[in-house]
Amino acid sequence: MSAAELYEASPVNPRRRATRAEMEDRARFYITYAAAHSPVTVRQLSYRAVVKGIAGIDKTENGYARVQRQILNLRRAWRLPYSDIADATRWMRKPRTFNSVEDALRETAETYRKALWRDFMIELEIWLEKNALAGVIYPVTELYDVPLMPTVGFTSETFAFEAIYAADPFRRFVVRALYDFDRAGLDAANSLREKVDRFANERRVNVSFQQIAIAEHHIVEFDRAEQMALVRLPGLAPVWLPTREPKRKSAADRRWPHEFAIELDAIEPR
Repeated sequence: MSAAELYEASPVNPRRRATRAEMEDRARFYITYAAAHSPVTVRQLSYRAVVKGIAGIDKTENGYARVQRQILNLRRAWRLPYSDIADATRWMRKPRTFNSVEDALRETAETYRKALWRDFMIELEIWLEKNALAGVIYPVTELYDVPLMPTVGFTSETFAFEAIYAADPFRRFVVRALYDFDRAGLDAANSLREKVDRFANERRVNVSFQQIAIAEHHIVEFDRAEQMALVRLPGLAPVWLPTREPKRKSAADRRWPHEFAIELDAIEPR
């Protein structure tokens, strides 16, 4: 028997290329959904495409990569407005300057806005695990004059220290946190809560810290066959969310008690 016969390659079924009609169906979905919920992230579009059952898009990194490529092409073709896609991971640091005192006074008058929370006995902040979603959340927090604080995963001691020591000790400091439903998200939220409570006790600040999404008690039903979770959030109708396989690489990952995880990106922006 020859070496070729001994090591004969097993048959491979190549992935079927999407037809032009299928690509156009995907494009129409991305354009329509992004326009309705602008701004959104590319990963949000990927999750929504899975929920919608768009042909050729699945809950894998390859499926997400296909969405990324097509979104990029649609934007470069000016079919999908650049402003409909959020990306808050890159930003510029620069002092605010003016051409003259007159320009400074004119802009101040044009942009003056009364502090909406000045007469309330609370200070409210929204803390967000993912910097990439800041562009999606900010239009709402900006409307209501609420600070948005991306914590970017596990929060440093400095972040928690500065937040508490900048708070008014005569007002209640209210934090509402948004974190993924996975091992890293839960650990990061718990670590943040511990730091906040510790510094608040030292400074005697009255703190109310609550993780409003995604928490285990929000999950009211889980369909293992479809790998979909039904999540009910306060004030919203039930929303079907695509799950993903939880990471199992590290010992900490393997302690995650659930067979699925859910990312913040999976929630519809509204």
